[in-house]
Amino acid sequence: MVPAGNAIRHFIDLHRLSTETLRDILDLAGKLKGAYAEGKAADLFAGKTLVMIFEKPSTRTRVSFQVAMQQLGGQVVVMSEGESQLGRGETVADTARVLSRYADAIMIRTDDPRKLDDLEAHATVPVINGLTDFSHPCQIMADVMTFEEHRGLIEGRVVAWSGDGNNVANSWIHAAGRFGFTLRLACPKGLGPEDAVINWAKGESADVTITDSAEKAIAGADLVIADTWVSMGVSMGDEDADARRKLLQPFRVDGDLMAKAKPDALFMHCLPAHRGEEVTDEVMDGPHSVIWDEAENRLHAQKGILAWCLG
Repeated sequence: MVPAGNAIRHFIDLHRLSTETLRDILDLAGKLKGAYAEGKAADLFAGKTLVMIFEKPSTRTRVSFQVAMQQLGGQVVVMSEGESQLGRGETVADTARVLSRYADAIMIRTDDPRKLDDLEAHATVPVINGLTDFSHPCQIMADVMTFEEHRGLIEGRVVAWSGDGNNVANSWIHAAGRFGFTLRLACPKGLGPEDAVINWAKGESADVTITDSAEKAIAGADLVIADTWVSMGVSMGDEDADARRKLLQPFRVDGDLMAKAKPDALFMHCLPAHRGEEVTDEVMDGPHSVIWDEAENRLHAQKGILAWCLG
C-alpha cells in the first residue's frame, strides 16, 4: 500500500501526464532494459504484488506485465473475466478498496473506461490502464520507445495511421500532443476518432490532421502504423463486418502504400494482425517492419511504467 501522505501515481492516459513525466518513464524503461540485457539482476519490486484484472482477452499485455514484475522480483495475481465481482454484485469502488489492501498496484484491461475511472477514484494504490475501448496508453509508450531506439527522438517527425479511429488511434493523438510529432490519421468517413479526442488535440495545439486518403497521410512519413479492422469494443455480425472491411480496404498497408513513406520509414502494428486485411505479409515481414521489437518493448516500457508508479 502507498504510505499516507504520498501522492498516488496512476497511469491512466497519456494526456493526463506531463511530457516530463512520460519522458521519465521512458528513461526508466530504457535503463531497466539495458540492465537486464547486461545480466544485472534487479529486485526493484521485491515484496511487491501486482493484481491484474482481465475482462478482455490478452496475450501481450498479460505476459509482458507478468514477466516485467517477475524479472524485477515482484509477484502477480491474475484475475480473468468471471473470477472477480468487478461491477457484478460488488461495486467497482468496493473492489478497488479491497484490492488496495492486498496489492501494491492494480492493472486492468476492460471495456468501459468508466470502470477504470472508478478504480482510480477509490483505490489507494496505483491503477494502470492495460487497455479500454477508449485508449491503450501502454502500447504507445512501447511504440515511442521502439521508434526512438531505431531513429532517435520522435519529436518533429511524421507519424501516419491508416485504419479506423479506434482506441489505439486515440492514444496516438494524445501522444502527438505530449511528444511533439506530426500525426496524420487516414480513416474512412464515419470511422474516424471521437470528436472529444480531436477537440482535445486542437486545444493542445497538437499537429494532428484527419484525412480519408491513406496516400496523403503516408506520403513522406517516418512511421506508418496499422491496426486490426475489428477493434476492441466493436461487436458486429457477418454483414456488418463485411461492410466495414469494404470501407477499410483502401487503407490496407501494402508494399505500394508503404513506398509512399520515407525510404527509411518504420512500420508498426500492435498485434494481433490479420495478415492480408489491414496489412500484407510483404510489409509485416519486410525491411521497414519493427513489429517484433515493438512487441518486446511492451515488456520494457511496462517495467518503466511500474517503476514510476511504485517509485
